[in-house]
Amino acid sequence: MIEFTQVSLQRGTNFLLEKANLRIHDGQKLALIGPNGAGKSSLFALLNGELTPDGGDLAMPSKWRIAHMKQEVEASSRSALDYAIDGDRRYRDIEQGMASSQNDTELTRWMDAMDEHQGYQVPVKAEQLLHGLGFSQSDLQRPVKDFSGGWRIRLNLAQALMMPSDLLLLDEPTNHLDLEATLWLEGWLKKYPGTLLFISHDRDFIDSVADHIVHLHNRNLTVYPGNYSAYERIRAEKLAQQQTVYEKQQERVAEIEKFVARFRAKASKAKQAQSRLKELQRMELIAPAHVDSPFRFQFPCYEKMSSPLLAIDQADLGYSGKTILPKVKISIVPGHRIGLLGPNGAGKSTLLKTLCEEIPLLTGERSTGEHCRIGYFAQHQLESLDVKASGALILQRLKPKASDQEIRNFLGGFGFHGDKALEIIEPFSGGEKARLALACVAWMKPNLLILDEPTNHLDIEMREALALALQNFDGAILIVSHDRHLLKSTVDEYWLVDHGRVQSFDGDLDDYHDYLNTREAMAPAASPDEQNPTSEPRPQVDRKEQKRLEAEKRQRLAPLRKQQQAAEKKMEKLQTELATIEEKMGDPGLYEASRKDELNTLIQQQGKLKSELDEIEMEWMDLTEQLEAAE
Repeated sequence: MIEFTQVSLQRGTNFLLEKANLRIHDGQKLALIGPNGAGKSSLFALLNGELTPDGGDLAMPSKWRIAHMKQEVEASSRSALDYAIDGDRRYRDIEQGMASSQNDTELTRWMDAMDEHQGYQVPVKAEQLLHGLGFSQSDLQRPVKDFSGGWRIRLNLAQALMMPSDLLLLDEPTNHLDLEATLWLEGWLKKYPGTLLFISHDRDFIDSVADHIVHLHNRNLTVYPGNYSAYERIRAEKLAQQQTVYEKQQERVAEIEKFVARFRAKASKAKQAQSRLKELQRMELIAPAHVDSPFRFQFPCYEKMSSPLLAIDQADLGYSGKTILPKVKISIVPGHRIGLLGPNGAGKSTLLKTLCEEIPLLTGERSTGEHCRIGYFAQHQLESLDVKASGALILQRLKPKASDQEIRNFLGGFGFHGDKALEIIEPFSGGEKARLALACVAWMKPNLLILDEPTNHLDIEMREALALALQNFDGAILIVSHDRHLLKSTVDEYWLVDHGRVQSFDGDLDDYHDYLNTREAMAPAASPDEQNPTSEPRPQVDRKEQKRLEAEKRQRLAPLRKQQQAAEKKMEKLQTELATIEEKMGDPGLYEASRKDELNTLIQQQGKLKSELDEIEMEWMDLTEQLEAAE
């Protein structure tokens, strides 16, 4: 057991912890949350022995083995596999002992130690870890220095997981992972037998792994039982009791309710629509938990639209003549809200960079609508920011005619309040630079947002604000993210990039998880012509018979389509009636004592309409599912 008793920790003149108490029991899996700069990493340094308390007492089992994920990135010449294995220090000690043995007796003693340690399985375990984190077989012997910064962080994670430990400390382990590696890590940590304490801003990851939440807030530590969703509900209830924040809560809930109503009318695919509505309705419930967030912004949308905004026709995509995605044919139109799925290396970033003209087409055509304005966010844009300039100056360069007050107001929504907007950005943290890069994208009023892992470096409050801003964006969205909450709350459909193809994915993220588990078996087989160039040509399709079958199918599905259309009309009618009721309820005079009966009548009508709308919505989804299955 770990116990903090009245622990204080000071940095300069600031207290990060002040008389804080915390008890962690063996085997618990705890997520440490709190705003950036609150002291989460310093608390890890306390547990790891790198810092000592400035007051109070920290008690830990003396014999516990502690593994932690290093944040420094080494430019080592060791192979990726050896670097991961280095995490098992006992294995390396035994290996060294065997190599330096002076006689058979000493060698036998070290070999026995290797057997006891099950050391002969260590290289196999390291390979499995690296594969799970997205490394290919050919990567294993590459030197660490050949990998980019993000991939070196993955190697640090592998090294931490390799170490046999009683306490595992992980600081933002998913920050440089894609969705597939994140899902793999979740499974690994669920099986971890020791005590786990991790820092993360990915709420779905926390929900899946944590059984307790430790909230670092106002220099204190508060433990909440359950996962992040449970914490949000408890915090929302506490904040709801504070009358001073009630109005802000209602504004935030109203924004989400408005989007839910709009989405209901636009939902196209039943299963994805159900998943999306559940996520949005959950956001309504927990909105009060984020009412004190320092972030509140929008993505203004360029008023004019083209349809399509952007299209690629029969194009080969790749680099230096090497095709990664052949014969791609896609079109993005106004209103599209697309999540891009696919395993690491399948070509997602290649597709995004091609759409944004960072790399040219190898063959084929790319057409851009007359009024298409792309807002592109990618991690490399953080590195391209002018670090000698301030955030205000960067926005001023983008729009020279904008006033100073307009710029400062805009940056305030992204957390750059007061003089922070005028500070040079060189010393900014990764999170601050990511927020500024997003502000630059929003500042230019795009009508097509292309976002490549926009949540890296962002804390939970900023991610929540980003989700809300994307929900209320009127343009089209194409997004790659390992943050499942962001995907579930902002996109309407998914495209899958895999096996050299870009195609619609008929399902939600749970279905995608299942797809990954069976992916290898689903790899497309070569066509008979590809297998044997001399094979007989395929028989011609009987067009007349085909038309007859299509007519029969249309006739068979006609009753379902009529029921679906009737349900849509009923939904629209109920939404109009509900909007009228809610407009009346916005009259301040309605809440006077003399109009109490009128208010009660409207409340009853509102409740009845919402109930009817929920019922007809479920009926519409069921009919849509039947149609999709029949087609």
